[in-house]
Amino acid sequence: MVKIGSHVSFSDKGLLNAANEAQTYGSSSFMIYTGAPQNTRRKPIEDLYIPEGKAAMAASGIKVEDIVVHAPYIVNLGSYKEDTFRLAVDFLQEEIRRTNQIGVSNIVLHPGAFTDKDAEYGIARIAEGLNEVLDGTKETNVNIALETMAGKGTEIGRSFEEIAQIIDKVRANDRLTVCMDTCHIHDAGYDIVNDIDGVLHQFDEIVGLNRIAVVHVNDSKNPRGASKDRHAPIGSGWIGYDGISGVVRHELLKDKPFILETPWIGKNDATERPMYELEIAMLSGNTEQRFGGKFLEDVERLHHLFNGQGIVGREYVLQTWELLKSDAKARKADPREPMERLYDILMEHLVFDPQLSEEAVNHRLLAYLAGKEWLNSL
Repeated sequence: MVKIGSHVSFSDKGLLNAANEAQTYGSSSFMIYTGAPQNTRRKPIEDLYIPEGKAAMAASGIKVEDIVVHAPYIVNLGSYKEDTFRLAVDFLQEEIRRTNQIGVSNIVLHPGAFTDKDAEYGIARIAEGLNEVLDGTKETNVNIALETMAGKGTEIGRSFEEIAQIIDKVRANDRLTVCMDTCHIHDAGYDIVNDIDGVLHQFDEIVGLNRIAVVHVNDSKNPRGASKDRHAPIGSGWIGYDGISGVVRHELLKDKPFILETPWIGKNDATERPMYELEIAMLSGNTEQRFGGKFLEDVERLHHLFNGQGIVGREYVLQTWELLKSDAKARKADPREPMERLYDILMEHLVFDPQLSEEAVNHRLLAYLAGKEWLNSL
C-alpha cells in the first residue's frame, strides 16, 4: 500500500490536531511544522498533545515512522552572515530535539542559499553548519533530510551533485537523508515525466537511492528547467497526473512516505480548500471506494462536456500555462489559472446540481484532468 499524506496543521492541539486532520483526508502519512515556519516561536513540548496524537494515529493506522517534520523556512545554513548562520544552527538543533521528542526520525531541511557569495561557498558553509548541528544533537535519533531544490535564486540543492557534495563534506553523514520533491527536480531540469527510470538511476549513481527518506509530491506551474518552484494540484501542471503517478508507483520508491504540498484552490480566500483527499485517493487507487460511483459518473460527464467544447484537458492546461507565462498582455487581461478557467466554464453550463460545493466541483475537475485513460482504468 502507498504511504501517502499531506502537510497538516500542528496548531491548537499539536499532534492530535495533525492526526485528526490527516484522518479526514484518508492519509497513511503526514508532515508537520512544529510551529510557524516563518518564525522561532514554539510551544513547550508538553503542550503538543503528543500521547493523544499518537493514540489518534494508531486508531487510523498511521505509523509514527511514516510521518516527517519540516524545518522552518528561516533556517539558512548557507548564509555568510554570522548572526543568520548562528540562528540557523541553534534553532535547527532545537527543532531536532523537538522532533526527537515527538518520535519522528526525519526532519526535512532546505539546505540553504549562498546569497552574495557563490555555490562553492554555500556548499561548504552548509556542510559546516550541518557538522555543528549533528555534533550537538548526538543524543537524538533524528536524521536531516536535505530537500532537492528547484534552483531559484541562490539556493543550494538544485542538482543531485550539490546534494552529494554537501553529504561528502559532513562527518556524521549517516544521519543525512534526502527529501526528493517532484516539482523541484522538474523545475531544476530533471525529466521525471518521460524518464523517471533514468532520473532515479542518475540519483542512485550520484547520491544513492538508500538516502531517500521522503518524497514531496507536487505538480508544477512551470515547464521543466524553469527554476521557479511554484506548486500546482496534481494533474493541473506541467508534470501531470501520469507523471506524478509514475513517481508514486515506482518500484524503487515503494517503501517511501509521499507528502502532498499542493496549493489550496478556490475562487477567493474564504472558499479555498485543499485537494488532498482526492489526490490521496487517486494516487492510492481507491477513488471509487472513497468518493463513490456517482462521483465517477460526474467525471465522465465532464469529459463529454469538454469534448463538445473542443477542450482536451491536458492540452488546455499546458496551453493556458504557456499563455500566462509568455504573453504579459493576455495575462493582464485574464490572469485566471487553468483550473479556474475550466471551473468557470462548468458554472456557465450548469453541469452539476447548484447545491454542490465549490470544493466538490474542483474535486471532479481535478479527476477529469487525470485523463480518460485513468477513468477507464477504474
